[in-house]
Amino acid sequence: MMRIAFVLLLALALGGCASRRPAPVSERVTAEAPAPAPAQPAPAPEPPPVEKPLPTHVVKPKETLVGIALQYGLDYRELAAWNNITNPNQLKIGQVLIVAPPPSARPAPGATPLANTTTPLAVAASPIIEARPLANTPTAKVEPRGQKLPFSDRALAQLGSPDAAPPASDGPSVATPLAPAPPPAPEPAPAPTPSAEPGKPQGTEREDMSWTWPVKGKVVTPFTEAGKGIDIAGKKGAPVVAAAGGRVVYAGEGLRGYGKLVIIKHNDTWLSAYAHNEKLLVKEQQDVKRGQKIAEMGATDTDQVKLHFEVRRQGKPVDPQRLLPQP
Repeated sequence: MMRIAFVLLLALALGGCASRRPAPVSERVTAEAPAPAPAQPAPAPEPPPVEKPLPTHVVKPKETLVGIALQYGLDYRELAAWNNITNPNQLKIGQVLIVAPPPSARPAPGATPLANTTTPLAVAASPIIEARPLANTPTAKVEPRGQKLPFSDRALAQLGSPDAAPPASDGPSVATPLAPAPPPAPEPAPAPTPSAEPGKPQGTEREDMSWTWPVKGKVVTPFTEAGKGIDIAGKKGAPVVAAAGGRVVYAGEGLRGYGKLVIIKHNDTWLSAYAHNEKLLVKEQQDVKRGQKIAEMGATDTDQVKLHFEVRRQGKPVDPQRLLPQP
């Protein structure tokens, strides 16, 4: 019996060993890190702006500085200063003049204002640490109560211990509130476009300029490209008034064919000229108003009493009758 029992136990042991399966072996494949994206090349710096060459004028025979300034709608004093001319009466034939302000003569641009970064930085007298103790009762929800304490070594050590209670403070510490940023100033509303009125050119710069007739009389010579203006007949000594407000940039007899001449510069765009006067009543660099008497009609450097009247836009002659109100 003992031998039979031993054989049965041995058979059971061998069968159990045979039923065991080896543990599965799984190979771990290490995922390869993605290749880094190629670095984008830095954008090329923008080239500096190229200064455009200034416009020039070559002096021709019998030309004067006043006449050249009139051609380009300029004050002859500015023209002389830009070209370092000390005597306006001494021009050389073939001399090259610049007829625009050089960079050294242009007004310096104002400093670009800094961006309106008015949001203040939070700067407290001492850093603030917010302690959030756990609730004492197990049934309470874990909802921290914010408590702000001044920075100290004790507070820092206390916060480093998870089971410790928050350090006591001498009194409640209130963080300095941030000052609210002031609202940006509202942008000014654009000025309304003035409505069309008699004597105001449409489709041109400075439409708010208003013109008036310089003298009362009949137009005897209409505008032509060669004549550059109109001739208005009248009586000797009749008043000549400024067709628009501005500054007298010339008053004299230095331009051949114009006699006693007054030139008024109204702005950077418009200029007007009044020729053949008998008497001049204004001086150079004098400010005049629209309708102000500036001269008396005459026949200087011409064959009859008349006013030769020119209006120039950026130096180019335009028909004054297109700007003047209907008589």
